[in-house]
Amino acid sequence: MNAVPRRRWRELPPTAGLPLRWRDLLPGPAPALDRQLAPMLGVDRLQLTCSGTAALVIALRTLSAASHRREVIVPAYTCPLVALAVAHCGLTLKVCDLLPGSLQPDPAMLADLCNTGTLAIVPAHLAGRVVDIAPVCAIAAGYGAFVIEDAAQALGARHADGTVVGALGDIGFYSLAAGKGLTLYEGGLLLSRHPRLQAALHETAAAIAPYRLFRELRRCIELAGYAALYGPHGLRWAYGAPLRRALRHNDPIGAAGDRFPRHIPLHRVGHWRQRVGAHACLRWPDYIESTRRSGMQLRSRLHTIPGIDIVADAPGAQGVWPALLLLLPSADAATRALNALWGEGLGVGRPFVHVLPDYDYLQDLVAPAQVPNARDFAARAVSIGNSPWMRECDLQRIMDTLAAACR
Repeated sequence: MNAVPRRRWRELPPTAGLPLRWRDLLPGPAPALDRQLAPMLGVDRLQLTCSGTAALVIALRTLSAASHRREVIVPAYTCPLVALAVAHCGLTLKVCDLLPGSLQPDPAMLADLCNTGTLAIVPAHLAGRVVDIAPVCAIAAGYGAFVIEDAAQALGARHADGTVVGALGDIGFYSLAAGKGLTLYEGGLLLSRHPRLQAALHETAAAIAPYRLFRELRRCIELAGYAALYGPHGLRWAYGAPLRRALRHNDPIGAAGDRFPRHIPLHRVGHWRQRVGAHACLRWPDYIESTRRSGMQLRSRLHTIPGIDIVADAPGAQGVWPALLLLLPSADAATRALNALWGEGLGVGRPFVHVLPDYDYLQDLVAPAQVPNARDFAARAVSIGNSPWMRECDLQRIMDTLAAACR
């Protein structure tokens, strides 16, 4: 990657987060965030956690405590934090290839990977796009394994039958990290359609995630910083400067934010951050609808570029639109587009740089695997943030560059 970013005074985010208002930060009575959000999603109960990764750790700890099984199967193309969470729980990771040009796990390979040692399968709904988990659930049921829906990037999306994404598997989890829509800067949510399992998740969270004052103070400061800087001018410093520094050092993993520490913090979310989230939650349904409309409009414009494949939801499903995920016709085309656009402040980048086995810092946690479709997806994938601050001139530059790269 030889991008030479130019100086810009505006910075568009790589994903569309819900901006906070100053009134959200004021102290005062507010219902618990998990209780306020549950009826919006159409579920009975949610468990609030300190991050989406912590939610996955709690889920895996809960399941493994009652089972001798120790293997977890995940898509080869997903967030590296998933691999770190599996390792944190002392479990063994297996990666499954995708169907060509899709986020859907390859059912044939998934069936081959499953055995009596399989504890859970973790399909992922990336960038707000919804995958069909019915084949995954059928395969898991045949081996007595659990299905954990990774809906970290898909809070509010729905399956074809109208069920909220995260509620069709045995367990689902979401992220409330910055840029994921509704945010506490860092936070997560857990749910299960099984009442006993939901109660067990609550017990595990209480046991392994105590209140940690200094950790929570840090998150409060970061949330206040998000409220102050999440805009086209503040993001130039908070997001754009580190991105361009990583690109100057030829560090695409750092630029994409794919390098994570192995330590996974586990602690309770404090009352102030919960109140901030509860206040912002009142605007969340309108945010979902506005980003849906803008995402559909952006998709229709991008569809006019020959050679670009816009990753879609499973038939009948309704995803959310923090960003649009594109597949360019070749890895070379994706490289040309990213050389011209990544770091230019236009919200264009890579969702994840590699498949899990190809991250150097994960090599002792993820075994080598033959996952050609997932590698092809990673090589051709480009994301565009669905930002409300994108201007016509920004979009036109993106489209012209993509069209030239595809030619």
